[in-house]
Amino acid sequence: MLLVAAAIAVGWWLNRRHVPIYAGSAPLFATPGPHVGIGTVLAPLVAAAVVGWLPRLADRLGWRRLLLTAYVAALAWILSLAMIDGWRDGLTSRLTGDAEYLIDVPGVTDIPVMLRTFTDRILDFQPDSWHTHVSGHPPGALLVFVVLDRIGLGGGTAAALLCVLVGALTAVAVPVTLRALGDEPAARAVLPFVVLFPGAVWLGASADAIFAGVTATGIAALAVAGRRRGPVLAAGALLGYGVFLSYGLVLMAPIALVPALVSRRLRATLFALAGAVAVVAVFAAAGFWWYDGYRLVVERYYQGIGRERPYAYWVWANLATLVLAAGPATAPILRRAVVALGPAAPGEPGGAGWDGRGGGSGAPRHARPAPPGAVRRFLGRLSTGPVALPLAAVVAIVAADLSGLSKAEVERIWLPFGVWLMAGAALLPARHRRWWLVAQAVTALAVNHLVLTVW
Repeated sequence: MLLVAAAIAVGWWLNRRHVPIYAGSAPLFATPGPHVGIGTVLAPLVAAAVVGWLPRLADRLGWRRLLLTAYVAALAWILSLAMIDGWRDGLTSRLTGDAEYLIDVPGVTDIPVMLRTFTDRILDFQPDSWHTHVSGHPPGALLVFVVLDRIGLGGGTAAALLCVLVGALTAVAVPVTLRALGDEPAARAVLPFVVLFPGAVWLGASADAIFAGVTATGIAALAVAGRRRGPVLAAGALLGYGVFLSYGLVLMAPIALVPALVSRRLRATLFALAGAVAVVAVFAAAGFWWYDGYRLVVERYYQGIGRERPYAYWVWANLATLVLAAGPATAPILRRAVVALGPAAPGEPGGAGWDGRGGGSGAPRHARPAPPGAVRRFLGRLSTGPVALPLAAVVAIVAADLSGLSKAEVERIWLPFGVWLMAGAALLPARHRRWWLVAQAVTALAVNHLVLTVW
């Protein structure tokens, strides 16, 4: 709360002095504007239903029915939040602005030519430069909307609904991953938190919702696939395509390594890497080399407002934005994840009296002896999904933040990372979870009612 308050106060002060932070409601990329809409009624009802019923359903429903319930609830939450702004402003016009993908879709008449010449149009100040979002991403993102248009689903409404439908997959992917890593109780515990994710404000609708949904599904597929080569290759291909949706998604690597860390399936990770490399090879054969695009995007970034936005403000204000997008539950989740890495207490994994079945026996059992060495003990404590996934997300977020290529707008840019912070919600005491769910919902409702978001 102090971090958010400081970012708001300093952002207001910088705007008053005309420092070019380019965010009217800093640290959010939005403009001040309290407003209401039909979603003002719908969104609190959805939140109340999730808080009141979903934790109990998560304990009782069969797994497949629970996942379907979670997906429908996530869709309802995303769409009801969007309806606070109204159908047109909340969905239809989100991807039709001058900086967005759809403005370049009509000009793509030949997909192979587009891929071969894509890098030629990245830099600004030339007659045929791509518009902001197309130039700032690999061609995979534009390709999604071009294909959508080719199959007869052109326009802002179809594009926005695709973002919502794919973004809502995060509510399924995170619990599926945890269950595949051997922790079904944790998977059921985190499910309401992923459904009621405050980042749903930007899942409906920005293209980053697609990025989050695709990469989350890829992680889940990697965790589920296990030792089966075909599915693992497919999971790798999905994650590989994610890298061609956004350059920053190479930072999904720490999260993608968690299934290998927890399950000890290094071979599966290598097969997944082969699937990702195959995607890179296909794009290279089509004429687009990822690194060339990345190098030019960095140059394009400093041709625009990225050059003027002060790093000294955004390097810490970005983290305040993350609190608003991931919710205040992030703080206790991360505290508990870090504490879990400390020395194990008696009766806990690795502690005196641990018998490998979750209870103390009074004397150490040696059926599964603890590996010697501090590093191996540390890795042992790290190798649980609720601890490893949020901490891996933190690694990705810190790297993105320090790079200086994520100055502002991270409420949408970091959605693919932020959703994995919720994997640690199982670490919260059961008696506190409903209150944290309420705090998550209130955060999203406050943001969407008090400011006019761009995405």
